[in-house]
Amino acid sequence: MVYIASWQEYQEAAEALYEKSPNKTRYCVKWRQSADGAGNLVLKITDDTTCLKFKTHSSVFLNRFDALNLTLMQKMQNRRPTQASPAPLAAAPSTPQIPASASLTPSETLASSPAPSGTSGGGVKKKKPKKKK
Repeated sequence: MVYIASWQEYQEAAEALYEKSPNKTRYCVKWRQSADGAGNLVLKITDDTTCLKFKTHSSVFLNRFDALNLTLMQKMQNRRPTQASPAPLAAAPSTPQIPASASLTPSETLASSPAPSGTSGGGVKKKKPKKKK
């Protein structure tokens, strides 16, 4: 469990480790607040045979940390990055498509939605008042 000093090395090694054994790899993020007010960000990725760690106290690495998290989450979900503006189709229909739920009346929409179970709104259930004698 040796800390890797370079961010670029850590990022490449972490992605390679996940691609090597995606079913066994675990990724852990820790934030440790020190007494002087500064904090340490500790990243650890392991597959039980190889353990990679990176530690920093600099806020410069937060954007890089977010980018690494996004990359690993996309790999864990088996997704590819999406483009912001997809290419327009040549044979796209000129009339707008209306979803089927838009043609329902408000009462039909309420009837088709599942009724909430238990207390509504996620609040705490009110106590029943005591019976008067």
